[in-house]
Amino acid sequence: MKLIVGKGTKSKRQTTIILQIGKPFMNLVQAKTVANQVDELLLERIRDGSYLPGSRMPSESELSEELGVSRATVRTALAKLAANGLILRKQGDGTYVNARAGDASARFGNLWDLVELIEGNGFTPSIQPLSIERRPASEKEIFALALEPGDELISLRRLFFADQQAVILADNVIPFSLLREPLESIDGSLHIRDIFQKYFHQKISFAITDIRSAVLGVEAYKHLGGEAGRAILQLQVSLFGKNNLPLALGLNDFDDSTLRLSLVQAWS
Repeated sequence: MKLIVGKGTKSKRQTTIILQIGKPFMNLVQAKTVANQVDELLLERIRDGSYLPGSRMPSESELSEELGVSRATVRTALAKLAANGLILRKQGDGTYVNARAGDASARFGNLWDLVELIEGNGFTPSIQPLSIERRPASEKEIFALALEPGDELISLRRLFFADQQAVILADNVIPFSLLREPLESIDGSLHIRDIFQKYFHQKISFAITDIRSAVLGVEAYKHLGGEAGRAILQLQVSLFGKNNLPLALGLNDFDDSTLRLSLVQAWS
């Protein structure tokens, strides 16, 4: 395997040995593939500002020549970055760093994925739909979702359970113009990823989550219970699809007296 010579790459091949107690042999985990090395190198360049948000990246052929790898390898690495919302590939124009890449790369784990949060705490998740309504977008929502005055939204309110305990009150607003199936057919008990694929024909590419402390409001108290006026966490989420398309805004009241919110960051 030809090693990559370039900024941020490893100087030698690495092999990890995993010892299995009670087993008469060792499992060898091979070094990272060339495509993964290219992906990590380009990601590092995006994160450290070598490729600025909104800027055009070198072409596939230029990267192939610089790194000493095939264009197919570069294309695979770029496809992974595009799937994570970090770059935008424009037909006939080139590859650009997502203008929101600085925000997107700051997320640790899928904080927008409430089902995974509940499962990660060792509980069985379930979702109870509370309401699905069509209403006009507010001025703030028009700005955040790149809408026009007078555009409408689908307002989706749901309650998430960990086993039998209500733990998250989730409100999402989605541009009505994205809907591709009848409004009354939406099953609010589905995972948000499945809702977008089934009813909006959209795939979530990335999310930006803000975590804030808040006081338990009257509406959230009705569903989450506990001590009135107590402190809780709020997860404010923006979901984006292909080509940086705003898909939804979310406001999630998170009961951290039952759930732990652990952030994991990989260090290289």
